[in-house]
Amino acid sequence: MAGAAHCSLRTKRLLLDPKFEGYKLSLEPLACYQLGLDAAVAEVKLRDDQYTLDHMRAFGMYNYLHLDSWSQDNVYYVDQFGRVMNLSVTLDTALQKPREVFRLPTDLTACDNRLCASIHFSSSTWVTLSDGTGRLYLIKSGKRGNSASEKWEIVFNEELGSPFIIAHSVSFVKSDMHSVAVLLLRVEKDELDTKGSGFHITLEWVTIAAISKEGDHRYEILKRRFLQGKSVPHYAAIEPSGDGLMIVSYKPFKFMQNEDNKLEENNDAKATNETKDPLYYWQQTEDDVTVTVHIPQDITKDDIKVRFSPDNICVTLKDQPPLVEGKLYSSVDHESCTWIIRENKSLEISLIKKNEGPRWPELIVGDTRGEFIMDSSQCSEITESLMHLTSEVMNPNPEKENPPCNAQELEECDAFLEDSASLCRFDGDTLKVTHVINLGSNQYLFSVVVDPREMPCFCLRHDVDALLWQPHSDQPENMWEHIATFNALGYVQASKQDKKFMACAPDYSYAALCECLRRVFIYRQPTPLSTVLYNRKEGRQVGQVAKQLVATLEANDPILGFQATSERLFVLTTKTLFLIKVNSGN
Repeated sequence: MAGAAHCSLRTKRLLLDPKFEGYKLSLEPLACYQLGLDAAVAEVKLRDDQYTLDHMRAFGMYNYLHLDSWSQDNVYYVDQFGRVMNLSVTLDTALQKPREVFRLPTDLTACDNRLCASIHFSSSTWVTLSDGTGRLYLIKSGKRGNSASEKWEIVFNEELGSPFIIAHSVSFVKSDMHSVAVLLLRVEKDELDTKGSGFHITLEWVTIAAISKEGDHRYEILKRRFLQGKSVPHYAAIEPSGDGLMIVSYKPFKFMQNEDNKLEENNDAKATNETKDPLYYWQQTEDDVTVTVHIPQDITKDDIKVRFSPDNICVTLKDQPPLVEGKLYSSVDHESCTWIIRENKSLEISLIKKNEGPRWPELIVGDTRGEFIMDSSQCSEITESLMHLTSEVMNPNPEKENPPCNAQELEECDAFLEDSASLCRFDGDTLKVTHVINLGSNQYLFSVVVDPREMPCFCLRHDVDALLWQPHSDQPENMWEHIATFNALGYVQASKQDKKFMACAPDYSYAALCECLRRVFIYRQPTPLSTVLYNRKEGRQVGQVAKQLVATLEANDPILGFQATSERLFVLTTKTLFLIKVNSGN
């Protein structure tokens, strides 16, 4: 990440509400509809050898319900018979049974180490599908959501190694060639990892393209690239153009290089190591500065030229370009400056400060090739000057006006499992990180597709709020845009210890979360009141209220899938699909 641009997320102040007072519990009834499934969802439980937190995050918390963002209120799931089932909603009161749109050719129960089947909708007519055994399908679906035009047809399928789930996919046309890029996720055994979990995460970036050979038009794999990391990414998505990749993860990912790139990387590393040693070392006291420069064995005193001026220095060996040259940090008494050659073939230069006392932070302005050597007395002096900022006691002086921050005052819901995740953008050609953001304590919450032609948005906790960010891969100056705020949601969700999934409406009208069993919590954006309401404590009129609603599902099976649209919430259990009408759609 050495050459990456370190960026930051810029919040829009107009989207923040510092006067937000909280959510008011509303008892208004929510219309809830349920459909019994003909066959149970094809849930794959974790095996005994899938015992790590990464296995739980990737597979144990997998969302088995798939929302088609290209066709509103259109959801899919895979049942235990390998059938891809679809429910398309037009009228809540006249729901049809889920219909079969595709059947996996393989017997899912035949594979002992299979994962859950996964689906991703690359475009309005293209679908990527994994059966959980390691086989990838590229499917031309026709226009989905319409039983007359929707017909799933396999155009590519291939075994790609060990089982995986599909993290993301995009469809694009480049140089008149249609391509589909797919991101596959695996949790693999790592024999070299003896101190950690014993596993690593692999992301495989596969590009499949339409290739014409002698009039035969077929899809083939164009590229396979691999990234490796030590934690399951919270967010991983390919740019719409297929040119890059964005990942939010606790631990960094890096591309696994092929042999040619390894050779190039080794040469770069060798060049870096060659220039790694400092060109010179320097020390200072209140009165003077001593600079030591190592010189070649064959250099004599006559070959060395050192020129002093009040503000500059220049050191030249023989007729070569200046070895050290530039403007000094502060003025020196140039007539008193001297230099000698030591027995160990090093050039020692003594500079006498014109202004005694002030410590120089650098020798030559802007020159990073030197290294400052601090003696023990200076270290002790600096340590003593910083002593008042540290203490072994949490609050050494409780009578003080401004006592230091006490970590014990933090609430349990403010503690994050992971202190610092990062957001990285990888370039598809160079395979290097071009942009990186240290998210610090901005905890990742969930992702949502607002516009299917853009990358998925991700929601982060900022203090107590939850902020929604839209990536724009084609706008380098505004690559991550703050598009919505869910007031206090960051704080509220932290108190829900049994939460399993989070989502929000694509029009930002509400956010929702569900627990592992039965309960669903909905948080609406503040809306104006139709009646007059006063705050009795402050004696002022309240203009708008944000409502919290709670729905309890009539099911004892665990929740396996959770998706939100602008009007409805879809909740999938083992044997039932629930629809909760949140907005009227007017």
